[in-house]
Amino acid sequence: MAAIELKDVARHWVGAKALDGISFTADSGSFVVLLGPSGCGKSTTLRLIAGLDTPTSGTIRIAGRDVTHLPPAERGISMVFQSYALFPHLNVAENIVFGLRVRKVADREKRLARVAELLGLGQLLQRKPSQLSGGQQQRVAIARALVQEPDIILADEPIASLDPRNTRIVMDALLRINKHFGITVICNLHSLDLARSYCDRLIGMAAGRVVFDGAPETLTDHIARELYDLEADDVMGAAPAQAPDGALPELGTAAAA
Repeated sequence: MAAIELKDVARHWVGAKALDGISFTADSGSFVVLLGPSGCGKSTTLRLIAGLDTPTSGTIRIAGRDVTHLPPAERGISMVFQSYALFPHLNVAENIVFGLRVRKVADREKRLARVAELLGLGQLLQRKPSQLSGGQQQRVAIARALVQEPDIILADEPIASLDPRNTRIVMDALLRINKHFGITVICNLHSLDLARSYCDRLIGMAAGRVVFDGAPETLTDHIARELYDLEADDVMGAAPAQAPDGALPELGTAAAA
């Protein structure tokens, strides 16, 4: 069964169409990248899946259940935002477990320890967001999503403001979560080369429509230019180096990033 299924989903604003009837599925445990330029509908798509907005028409299913009009809390989804969205007055540990405190989850300290170790945040738990680099803040945001033990993580341009080294660290963290826990990850990106390095499925979007859906290696530079009508810099950037043979680099030194 697909983890996520969108059927003819549209989102219209006054005088504009953010999404124009898109359909796609994402298999359980897959790492899917939505690729395209700003304004193509990627962020709107994630907000609709997460329940932060409601489609004008169409159906959204999660694990076979129609969730089109259900609130975010009933969808089994966590979301990572481009802006990190951390509470500045809380330290790292408090930011990570904030949602668990609201829900009165009993084992929050155990969950905190587990995600802090996985994401290399153990030495940063008492720091405030203002004391962290952009890459560290994004890993805190990922930890906050993961600690909820979701079935799906949505990441909306999670590396847009990061340098190449922190881009690699954050994308490696998302890939590790996907492979280690089997959590479905859907991530919005601009860079075609970066998408090729990490995803196992690529959905290309342009002007509110899906224009490509397939394995990343089947989307050539030529097809990208022809189908997306994008300038090369929008989708073709230098991908960060990965460990040989697909191995995930260790995050033990990432706390200094």
